[in-house]
Amino acid sequence: MGTNLVSKTSGQSVVPYSKNHEAELKKLKSENIKLISEPVEITLEDGKTRATCYPIDHKAEVSLSLFEFLSDLFAEEIEKGNTYPYFFPLSKEEFENYWFGSFCNVMLLGTYDETKLLIKDTNIKDKLFWKDILLGSHYIRPNYAGHCSHICNAGFLVNPSFRGSSYKVGKNLGVVYLKWAPLLGYTYSVFNLVFENNPASFKIWDSLGFDRIGYIKGAGRLNGSEDSVGAIMFGKDLTV
Repeated sequence: MGTNLVSKTSGQSVVPYSKNHEAELKKLKSENIKLISEPVEITLEDGKTRATCYPIDHKAEVSLSLFEFLSDLFAEEIEKGNTYPYFFPLSKEEFENYWFGSFCNVMLLGTYDETKLLIKDTNIKDKLFWKDILLGSHYIRPNYAGHCSHICNAGFLVNPSFRGSSYKVGKNLGVVYLKWAPLLGYTYSVFNLVFENNPASFKIWDSLGFDRIGYIKGAGRLNGSEDSVGAIMFGKDLTV
């Protein structure tokens, strides 16, 4: 996971156990998403540039070309082999389930008025259109099942066109994540694998008040590393 930012997992909410547990989870998720149904404008780190975060809970809420651009970015990240544990890129269907299966945030460069018609525009056929518009995205979902589904995890993806820029896209995605995850009913956040070769992620999560709650020695056999790479587990209480 990381900023590059790329990490893992997506959103449901905590409910008491019952025979209809799954149905209740879906119902509560639907109710909670209404709390953040409106896009949110933010000012990026340069102090002047505006961006808009769109809450998305289904692939149909974004244009096909934007979906394909995101899928390609994620495939490129996996192929690098140094942030995600997967050996091979996901199919389009697998990516849809993985990234859009519960809840995600899509951050576009520009104000709401400038971007509101773009996000679902079916006339935008060229996926490379998004190269200079999409800043990044993250998903939110439970890190565990059932009785522990109120503990969430998130995956982050920053458009390479904006990595290292004065916008600090990764950090801003993290800030929005911390605002929206509690509204979805989550009370604690866990990032399972932030590899030691990703100091940019460490810097972001430390600055946003996450605790280092664990260490996994030799967690990943990653591309570009002769030895197995360790990983830090980050956690944060979302109720305070």
